[in-house]
Amino acid sequence: MTEQQQRKLACSISALSVFRGLLEKKPLRALIATLTCPQNDADKMSHYGEFVHSLDEFGCSLSKFLERAICEDENRYVIGTAQGQPLPPALVRNAKAELELLSSLTKLDAASLCGSEGYVPEFENTPADFGEIYAERLRQISRYGYGIFATAKMFRVAGDEILPVESADEISLDSFVGYEEERRRVFDNTRALVEGRPAANVLLCGDAGTGKSSTVKACANYFADQGVRLIELRKDQLFSLSAVMGRIDGNPLKFIIFIDDLSFNKNDDCFSMLKAALEGSASAKAKNAVIYATSNRRHIVKESFSDRENSDDIHHSDTVQELMSLSERFGLTVYFEKPSKALYLEIVHTLADKNGIAIDRAELDIKAEAFALGRGIRSPRAAEQFINSLL
Repeated sequence: MTEQQQRKLACSISALSVFRGLLEKKPLRALIATLTCPQNDADKMSHYGEFVHSLDEFGCSLSKFLERAICEDENRYVIGTAQGQPLPPALVRNAKAELELLSSLTKLDAASLCGSEGYVPEFENTPADFGEIYAERLRQISRYGYGIFATAKMFRVAGDEILPVESADEISLDSFVGYEEERRRVFDNTRALVEGRPAANVLLCGDAGTGKSSTVKACANYFADQGVRLIELRKDQLFSLSAVMGRIDGNPLKFIIFIDDLSFNKNDDCFSMLKAALEGSASAKAKNAVIYATSNRRHIVKESFSDRENSDDIHHSDTVQELMSLSERFGLTVYFEKPSKALYLEIVHTLADKNGIAIDRAELDIKAEAFALGRGIRSPRAAEQFINSLL
């Protein structure tokens, strides 16, 4: 490419409007800087080296970076298409032209940018038609999503931001032993959400270590390819619940708002936020979301006898009833009780086989029971910890 051609290309890239968010990405900024420097200039090679370096996390591939950046970009064109809104003709034409421009970048190589004299770092690049790729993405927008939600299966809330969970739990359905009926009820409810049928908010309660949280995460992983995303909120972040619901309302994806280890004190300020969402308040509930909460307590709200005896609340019985009935506001309650001895040992045997532990079953059972006795409870978690202690 001549210097004039490179400068013209840099100007075209800088004029992106629909996909303007891509200009904030380091590879594209470094590419523009490279294109605007004169040939055989030290600054050009410095910018070019930065450009190649910025492609490391994309397999040193410009085409892979561009495809991911385009598909994850949250812009007026994709949002309007996803929500079935009429789009201005100019916006549609701009989107088409910009996808053609970005497709042309997948034909670049090191020689076309910096020549072939001296050391010129190489990068991978495979010609791609982003117009067709993007059209297919839009046809399956309810499966892939867009923006931040196209980047991962599970998310967390940090301040005002929703961020992907790094090293998210990849637990799958075949990781479990027992509790088939409990798990089926949660999965069936999630399937209803995916299919657009009425789905309930779910409270998974019961003994510690019985797989309540793992069930929710396995469910999210199972339905991820069908457009389900999980957003985890800590109890102290429930003030952000309405903001999260507002962010996802109208999104073509389906969402599980996951609150782990939920419990309240009677004076907890977060109580009203969850209550409003469970009761379907318009400002606190998105149509494409359900709340899945886990708790070791059936009634969620902690209450002592002194609370009953020393209260100066004139309508104290009504207040107590409201606090204790929060769990009843969940449309579905699934109880995970601690396993019987037979189920506990079945879990131990299954995990032993998976990990290649060759110990006489009678001896294994004695050791497993002793381990559970030391922990004070039989549970799937105790079984897993016991097996890990043998590895």
